[in-house]
Amino acid sequence: MTDLSPVSERAIVLAPMGRDGTLALMMLNEAGYSGIIASNLKALCEALEQGAGLLIIAAEALRGVDLEPLLERLHQQPAWSDLPIVLLTHHGGGEQNGSSHLSGLLGNVTFLERPFHPVTLISLVSAALRGRRRQYEARDRLIDLSESELRLQRTLETLEQQVEERTAQLRNNEEALRQSQKMEAVGQLTGGIAHDFNNMLTGIIGSLELLRRRVARGKLDDLDSLIDLGVTSANRAAGLTHRLLAFSRRQSLDSKPVQINQLVTSMGELLQRSINESIGLDMRLSEQLWTAEADPNQLESALLNLVINARDAMPNGGRLIVETTNRHLDSVFTAAYGSLTPGDYVELSVSDTGCGIPESVMGRVFDPFFTTKPIGQGTGLGLSMIYGFARQSRGHVIIHSEVGKGTTVSLFLPRFVGEVIAQQTLNPTLLPYATDGETVLIVEDDAAVRLLVSAVLKELGYAYVEAGDGNTAVPIIQSDQRIDLLISDVGLPGMNGRQLAEIGRQLRPDLKVLFITGYAEHAAVRGGFLDPGMQLITKPFTFDLLTAKVREMICTPSD
Repeated sequence: MTDLSPVSERAIVLAPMGRDGTLALMMLNEAGYSGIIASNLKALCEALEQGAGLLIIAAEALRGVDLEPLLERLHQQPAWSDLPIVLLTHHGGGEQNGSSHLSGLLGNVTFLERPFHPVTLISLVSAALRGRRRQYEARDRLIDLSESELRLQRTLETLEQQVEERTAQLRNNEEALRQSQKMEAVGQLTGGIAHDFNNMLTGIIGSLELLRRRVARGKLDDLDSLIDLGVTSANRAAGLTHRLLAFSRRQSLDSKPVQINQLVTSMGELLQRSINESIGLDMRLSEQLWTAEADPNQLESALLNLVINARDAMPNGGRLIVETTNRHLDSVFTAAYGSLTPGDYVELSVSDTGCGIPESVMGRVFDPFFTTKPIGQGTGLGLSMIYGFARQSRGHVIIHSEVGKGTTVSLFLPRFVGEVIAQQTLNPTLLPYATDGETVLIVEDDAAVRLLVSAVLKELGYAYVEAGDGNTAVPIIQSDQRIDLLISDVGLPGMNGRQLAEIGRQLRPDLKVLFITGYAEHAAVRGGFLDPGMQLITKPFTFDLLTAKVREMICTPSD
């Protein structure tokens, strides 16, 4: 408790008539208590502002005067304070003298009848001051509690700030680590791309340079080998970009119902040729296998990649198992793989008895260009392509491996829901040449691609109209120009190819559309992107494929 000042324990005496005030103060002083005499109620209120232990007031001093200033000060006391008041009344009691109502107004009142004995006064004053001291102790405890609460609040604020700073620091460290890992992956990716593309570009540029030199010298014999070299290198580059798009889940998939058992069986001879004689191939194909939904061409490529990886893991021979089965994946299983939803899947797995994958590199096997094979024996894109294909197909791929025992790669593809419609077979003898003035509208923003496409179609007898973007193409579609087929790039500047096709179909409901694209985010899965009478081929494409598609689409009747 803080030390009490004399003012806080003094008595303020208000007894303006007679000698009551003087006698009361004298008794207090003799008992060791301090006090002052107030000449009137106003003086008492002013002294009360400085502090007091109690008030000693003669009842007659409060009659016929405005009590509001005193009552206001008493009502404004803090919660811990209840100022004691000794009210001096005349013999006969408070009610007889009209003073009883003052108890309700003034609060903590004790009545003392006059004449009084000094001992009685001092006893009342002592009791009042003891109560007042307890009020001061309560005040001090409240102050301590308030200060403790303030210190606690400041401590909590400091801790909260430290937690926020630490959290921000950890977040920054985590972000820095993630950024570092990302940059390492990007570095590995770009390094791998640069290495492979530089080799391929060397073959393309070198063969073209030699062609130019030989043609300039008039040496036209043996040009086919140089042409083949350039085309082979270009096709390898195209294959690399397709694998990169597969890894990034941005390739154009032609998803459709697939009977995986039939697909695996049809590839049996190719798979057998891909492995050596020291490896036994065992196919365990489940009966009553569900129909899966996937791009069959990409699935064939994925299976072949897995078989080749398994072969390379068994240089001294072993056993390779290709297995299919129906799987219902519940929420407990799929919770571990964020992209999977519970439901029915068809599982295609490839198992080997090879060397296995070390735990230290298991987390990197799906990274692009990561490979444990010697230089020249693997691009490091096989598993990353399979991973991207599976995820883009709304499936997943899982690897289980033990060093020295072997590896199993399981590919999960969603079960097809719906009616399987038989595919129409096309006439293989259909010639690509135009008949009867057939006209193609070519919309392509790349001038070189537009020139090559138009040149090839012209050689085959097609009439053509060119446009560099959608805005230029729309007036042509609105005109009376004959258009048997619209060939459009998907990624046009401004209005994209799909939007152009929508406008074209509104103006010409039977308009057939062949999309060409190198990368189209919204065309990544063809289902939902292509309406009836629309097809899509990806760049780079062979002109044989382009012309075959043009002839097929023009000759196919509209629905």
